[in-house]
Amino acid sequence: MTPKWHVLAALVGVILLADPASSHHSFAAEYDQNKYVKLTGTVTKIEWENPHTFLYVDITDKKTAKVTNWAFELGSPANLARRGWTKDTAKIGMVVTVEGAQAKNGTSRGNARNVTINGKKMATASSQELQPYPGLDFNQQINDSLTPQ
Repeated sequence: MTPKWHVLAALVGVILLADPASSHHSFAAEYDQNKYVKLTGTVTKIEWENPHTFLYVDITDKKTAKVTNWAFELGSPANLARRGWTKDTAKIGMVVTVEGAQAKNGTSRGNARNVTINGKKMATASSQELQPYPGLDFNQQINDSLTPQ
């Protein structure tokens, strides 16, 4: 192999390794911890992929009846599994309540702190997760709300 090919191979390697690293971000770069949301809706899709799992939920505005699909970022599949999640925990068509922080740009995207499914509050292994939740009972029933509080 000539020195040109060594340089080219090294350059391609750097580019391939840099792409996954550039896709990861800090919580503060994308989400606003002061834009708390607590939304209830129907699961439309769930993507179990690294570095984050995404839960998509149709939220109906009580005032306008407009349906908006929200994308909620959760932790990695491995970290969710450590908290009791399986691929069957949240299925398409289930009604869930998601609590977390909205995107800084105000879009229908959020970082989920926890998700309540069938009355059970589940930690999401997200960057917002508190260790441990002070006084949080993961089995408590909560009042559902379709509007941010």
